[in-house]
Amino acid sequence: MKKVLLVAALSLGSLSAFAQQTETTATEVTEVTTAQEEFTEISAEEVPNAVKEALGSAHAGAALNKASVSEEGIYKLEVTKEDGTAVTVYADAEGNFIDKQ
Repeated sequence: MKKVLLVAALSLGSLSAFAQQTETTATEVTEVTTAQEEFTEISAEEVPNAVKEALGSAHAGAALNKASVSEEGIYKLEVTKEDGTAVTVYADAEGNFIDKQ
């Protein structure tokens, strides 16, 4: 009889161990989107002299392949360096280069 009571007590004790409350956590997800700048293609003659001079000093001997400008006045210049590598650089109207990475 003692064994039956002991088994019953152990059974009830083990069942109550699994009846613990669980804590649920909620996570909040924030999605960030950035608007991409739209560039309008322009001719090389329309690029300000300050930008051309800055390009010539930073990338001597580079050939300007394509030029574009955004509404904010940012110039996107696609150039080919002397060694043949194609790069895209961004500059403001005063010839200051902008890192767009």
